[in-house]
Amino acid sequence: MATAELNCQVSEEDSERREAFWAEWKDLTLSTRPEEGCSLHEEDAMRRETYHRQGQCQALVQRSPWLVMRMGILGLGLQEYQLPYQRVLPLPIFTPSKLGAAQEEREDTPVQLRELLALEAALGGQCVDRQDVAEITKQLPPVVPVSKPGALRRSLSRSLSQEAQRG
Repeated sequence: MATAELNCQVSEEDSERREAFWAEWKDLTLSTRPEEGCSLHEEDAMRRETYHRQGQCQALVQRSPWLVMRMGILGLGLQEYQLPYQRVLPLPIFTPSKLGAAQEEREDTPVQLRELLALEAALGGQCVDRQDVAEITKQLPPVVPVSKPGALRRSLSRSLSQEAQRG
């Protein structure tokens, strides 16, 4: 399968404004592929001859930085597709509305957050239902070390079957 590609590069520089732009993309791909449903195979047992021929077509794919892709068979026309918009950089999780704004220009704290901050200040940083780690670990089942991966599975299956027999 033969393939030919055409890449495009665009660069622009504005030294006065100290700006530069550079882009590169794979613009055109032309590939030769076997054509589906277009093959010929003949066999002559008397002469011990075989003949096989496979049809070929040239597939064309054209991409552009404007998110347009054209695909098709060379000579039959191209189908145009508008690709969905995809940001190159990830979306910012938090962006302050006014960076470096003065105290009087900032927005007020939301009511729910103000109430939560007041509750934390009233408690003095102490949790009402606080438990020690030792008390929490006493409630957990004991940890059983496993020497072989299948040993635990066999012991569990035995205990379950024994409990089932006991009723």
